[in-house]
Amino acid sequence: MGDEIFQAINDNSPIIAWIHNISLNQQKYLKSKIKNYDFGHNVRYLMFIYDNPNCSQEDLVNMFCQSKGNIAKILKKFEDVGYIKREINPQNRRKYMLNTTDKANELIPEFRQISKDWDRAVGLTDEDEEFKNRLREIAINGMKLLEDSQ
Repeated sequence: MGDEIFQAINDNSPIIAWIHNISLNQQKYLKSKIKNYDFGHNVRYLMFIYDNPNCSQEDLVNMFCQSKGNIAKILKKFEDVGYIKREINPQNRRKYMLNTTDKANELIPEFRQISKDWDRAVGLTDEDEEFKNRLREIAINGMKLLEDSQ
C-alpha cells in the first residue's frame, strides 16, 4: 500500500469521517479473522446481544442505525442456525427479548479476543477509558438529538 491511500486521512478531514473509517476497518478486520463462520460484519449484532441480555430488536436498530427490516432478516438467520433465541417480553408482549444461545456463547470469547487484538494493534489501550466514555456520550447525544428532531 502506498502513502496515497492514507492521504485522505488528514487534519482537515471531519472527525466523523475518521470514526467511520475506524468502524469500517475494524469490521473488515474482524470479518477477515472469522470468515470460517460466515457471519461477515453481522457478528457485531451477535456480540451486542451477548453483551446486552434481553435486549430488543429495536435496541439493535437504534445502536447500529439499521432498518428494522435489515435487523429482522439478520436476526432470523441467527435464530435459524441456533445462535440466538427470542422470548416474549413479559412487560410488553408485542416485543421480544433477545439472547445468545450456548452455541453462540462458545464463540463469543474468540470474537472478543480478535476485537481486543485489533484494539491493541491500532493503539487503543486500557488507559483510553476516558476517551471511550466520551465517544459513548457523544453517540448518545447524537441519538437524542435525532430523536428530538423527529
